[in-house]
Amino acid sequence: MGKVRTRFAPSPTGFMHIGNLRSALFEYLVAKSNGGDFILRIEDTDQTRYVEGAVEFIYNTLKLCDIHIDEGPLEGGDYGPYTQSERVDIYRKYAEELVEKGEAYYCFCTEERLEKLREEADIRKVAFMYDGHCLKLSKEEVEEKIKAGVPYVIRQKMPKEGTTSYEDLVYGRISVENELLEDQILLKSDGYPTYNFANVIDDHLMGITHVVRGNEYLSSTPKYLLLYKAFGWESPEYIHLPHIVKEGGKKISKRDGDSTFMDLYNLGYLPKAIINYLALLGWAPEDNQEIYSMDELIKKFNVKRINNSPAVYDIKKLNWVNAHYIKELSLDEFKKLVLPFLEKEYDLDKKSNEWLDELLSIYQNHISYGQEIVEEVRLFFKDDIELDDECLEFMTSEGVNETVMEFRNQIEKMDEWTVEKISEAIQNTKEVTGNKGKLLFMPIRIKTTGQMHGPELPDTLHLLGKDVVLDRLK
Repeated sequence: MGKVRTRFAPSPTGFMHIGNLRSALFEYLVAKSNGGDFILRIEDTDQTRYVEGAVEFIYNTLKLCDIHIDEGPLEGGDYGPYTQSERVDIYRKYAEELVEKGEAYYCFCTEERLEKLREEADIRKVAFMYDGHCLKLSKEEVEEKIKAGVPYVIRQKMPKEGTTSYEDLVYGRISVENELLEDQILLKSDGYPTYNFANVIDDHLMGITHVVRGNEYLSSTPKYLLLYKAFGWESPEYIHLPHIVKEGGKKISKRDGDSTFMDLYNLGYLPKAIINYLALLGWAPEDNQEIYSMDELIKKFNVKRINNSPAVYDIKKLNWVNAHYIKELSLDEFKKLVLPFLEKEYDLDKKSNEWLDELLSIYQNHISYGQEIVEEVRLFFKDDIELDDECLEFMTSEGVNETVMEFRNQIEKMDEWTVEKISEAIQNTKEVTGNKGKLLFMPIRIKTTGQMHGPELPDTLHLLGKDVVLDRLK
């Protein structure tokens, strides 16, 4: 096998969901870790599901995620066109070639006949399989029907004995009894190919060496292999990825409203963090490293380290990875990330740039995605403090009132409102009351912010301003 070539072949049906993006990433890593090419192919043969602008979404997502396309609809290449609807004549040519070879046949069965077969299968409680009725037609009968304009599909003639086996690079040897394989449709009556057929033709003609996809295709891959065999072509290597499941074990899916890449991006998750996290869904490096740049992933990636058990989509882990990347941003980059969320929620007109920079520099280490800043900094934009049950219970502890009253006393005496002077006031409160640790810091924080935890207390109080702090300490 020559140069490694992989392809990402999405259907243009809307935003890219997480499972789809992970497939693209693994295809990219398989290619790039072997010095190969990554091809984008748009599978738009099902025109009923086409969504306007979806191809643009796909391109934007890959660009944001640092996944570079070597060949594709916009990039061009030696194996185009890279959009399936522009390749319809190619599919027809190869479907008819299979008919000539005796590996496929014309099927003129009406929808009514097929529906009757489905009903009979339901009654017998068996899986529906086409009965091969049109296989018995003579060459003359076929020609007559085509001449008369009778609608038809082209079906693959499946062997009815023996097994078809292959070695999957993740799941090992997979075998399927041929009698379980239906004479699948290759070309539909509208002249468009089925997904399976177009895939095989394109993968062969585009020189794809490794097909990476979800493990729902494990049992249908023998159909693909029988097509390769019928043409006398060499089949690519197959790499099936484990499902991504939610914590309850249910598979994540777009239909259930599970996150798309754009959902996460619009909440203020960073693309490089999403990619880092997705790489660890179903793949484990040899060491325990968890933070990877794309270049590091390419260097470390090895197909043998892909796991075959379901990967659990854990939002807490994604938040942890994303928080790491947020901490690494410059203040300007962080500001660019969170400012749209703040502007949407709060009136920032009366806040100076210096105040805003101070606020953001304090909270940069305390949030795990962009939108989270809104809730974290609410205390600086609302007039009333509401305490939850845990705060209320703590405020009944012995010594709490002492701390609050003494700290207020210290604040009233201050002539300068600086972080240093506020720290001094806290220290003086400790010395006068003898209270320390939780009993020193928590009463002040709860009374002034309504929260039990947060960034450094002197920084927080400085941002609130002396008048607000005194008012809340009353």
